[in-house]
Amino acid sequence: MSVTYRLGTLEECVQVVEQIDEFALKETVESLSARLEGKQRWLIQVAQEEDKLLGFKIGYQLDDETFYSWFGGVSPLARNKGVAQSLLEHQEEWAQQQGYKYLKVKSRNQFPSMLRLLIKNGYLIENHEQKEPMLESRIHFLKSL
Repeated sequence: MSVTYRLGTLEECVQVVEQIDEFALKETVESLSARLEGKQRWLIQVAQEEDKLLGFKIGYQLDDETFYSWFGGVSPLARNKGVAQSLLEHQEEWAQQQGYKYLKVKSRNQFPSMLRLLIKNGYLIENHEQKEPMLESRIHFLKSL
């Protein structure tokens, strides 16, 4: 599998979101743009093999020291092939190069593979947001860069 990682567009992210059944709410370019509006700095990455989009990761600056890894996903076609790990590593490297000291991310109980990925990569649980049903609960992570 020869995967390329590069800067991407919101349109490309939406194409990947459409492939992911776990995302009940299908984001649009407009909904993603609205979230990034007013943010000083942001990063949109995509993973691609030939002409197939495999995954994406979007993040933005929270403050001068903290970058927030907001939204990402990997197509079912590319699961368990290191795509999420590589996107995470690329984002961490970029954030470090930009001078950020911390990376924050939230995930949910319903995404156990993401929770395992974060813990495996040294992200620490910082907070927990109880929701009903429990699968919707948010776990907040922080990593020092």
